[in-house]
Amino acid sequence: MSASRRRRLLAGVLTLTAALTASACSGGDAPQSDANTITFMSKLFGTAPDPKGEMHQAVEKFLGKKLKITWVPNAEYTEKLNVTLASDDIPQVMVVDPHLPAFVKAAQAGAFWDLTDKLDKYPNLKPADAQTALNASVNGRTYGLYRMRPLLRSAVVIRKDWLDKVGLDEPETVDDLYEIAKAFTEKDPDGNGKKDTYGLVIPKWPGNYASSSPYDVIETWFGAPNGWGERNGKIVPGFDTPEFLEANRWLKKMVDGGMVNPDFATLDAAKWNDPVQQNRGGIIIDVNIRSRQWLDLFYEQDKASYGDKVTMVGNLKRSDGKKFSYPFTGYLDSLAVSKQSVRTEAELDNVLKTLDKLATKEGQVLLTNGIEGRNFKVENGDTAALINEDDPAVKTIQNDVDDAFIQLSTKGDVSIGGIAYQRVPSGEPYQKMLRLQKELVEEDLKTAVHNVALPVISPTAVAKGAQIDTIVSDARIKYLSGTFTEDQLKAEIKRWYDSGGTQVAAEINDLVSKLGQ
Repeated sequence: MSASRRRRLLAGVLTLTAALTASACSGGDAPQSDANTITFMSKLFGTAPDPKGEMHQAVEKFLGKKLKITWVPNAEYTEKLNVTLASDDIPQVMVVDPHLPAFVKAAQAGAFWDLTDKLDKYPNLKPADAQTALNASVNGRTYGLYRMRPLLRSAVVIRKDWLDKVGLDEPETVDDLYEIAKAFTEKDPDGNGKKDTYGLVIPKWPGNYASSSPYDVIETWFGAPNGWGERNGKIVPGFDTPEFLEANRWLKKMVDGGMVNPDFATLDAAKWNDPVQQNRGGIIIDVNIRSRQWLDLFYEQDKASYGDKVTMVGNLKRSDGKKFSYPFTGYLDSLAVSKQSVRTEAELDNVLKTLDKLATKEGQVLLTNGIEGRNFKVENGDTAALINEDDPAVKTIQNDVDDAFIQLSTKGDVSIGGIAYQRVPSGEPYQKMLRLQKELVEEDLKTAVHNVALPVISPTAVAKGAQIDTIVSDARIKYLSGTFTEDQLKAEIKRWYDSGGTQVAAEINDLVSKLGQ
């Protein structure tokens, strides 16, 4: 992000905070909201659903209420969120990152309902997992309903046919992965007679350090803390450890050897699968469901052999055999309720009752899977098998679910502990991959390295986030690209401390020590 854009966003946050404070403290003179209409703002990953379409109408029918939903493309969501929060037209329910500095400021200024002590009377809104609820909190306070995600879903997805071609087994250690990446680069795994392949595919990864990037996963494999961890009695950022540097030396060796896609600093994340589909790359370190995306890609190319082209392993051991697995937060975003548009306890009760109904099994199936009998049928009691896939109207239903309505789901599919159905095609390769996924997750949870600072929010990090959040992540890319030396990378880590990181670390240590008091 350019310096000028950062300044604009920072100015927007400051304006937003003042506006929110005024809004939260204003009187109740505004007209009460319509109890029969619920307004939302949510992320969108494709085409916005038609309010007159089958999915939108089905959700309205289920709730017995009208829905007004503002769908915002994911790439524009944070900026739109800032603009909306500073306006006088805030939706009742908003999908938010509960730790986004702008949202933290807004919530602590009183712009969103504190739900900490209000959820017991709504049976379907009680947190399913205490650790995840704590992870999604703001210093122990709940300002939204977290959207359940697997607590562990990191994995390595690999071209199985390429492995067979170069004569290597699935990796168990980081050394094994290095050898596979080298073979994929040098031994013509696609058999076209050209040296035009590489092993590992990494996309441009915008955002901060400890944002579930492939880099963060690799650093954890080498023993660095996941975000923040304890060293010598103090909580320190993972990038201030020898293991962080060791992991990036290993990855830089791969980059220098041509084993990583040369455009890793600029490849659009939306095109992450393209090099794999185009027979240029053979390994992706990401969430385990990417294995099913690969199956989708190869199914389109060859319906008979697609299952032979994809395999997956879990987190890898370090060279000495020790294993440190990368867990996630257990959630992705939260549904927060605005105090500007939901003014009274009675209005809040109406909104929470609506969200409680959406959180029932029937509601979660609708949001997560779609319309039973139209785009899916239930198999084996827990799987939503897709049906009528060639019907354009049914494709629209499925797209509306995948691109939009699933963002309003808080309890996900049963494969992650939720109450809806697994969204998996019925083919045996998909079923086999799903069984493998479960096995790998169960095993890797035993060695998961949790971020001890997830539940706490440093005031300095909120105030100075725009200036310091990307210092280390930007320096890491420059180091891997060869434009920074290791000494320059270390200097940027020191600059993070000098620019406010020292205070951030002190506050995080203090806040973590107070959790549970």
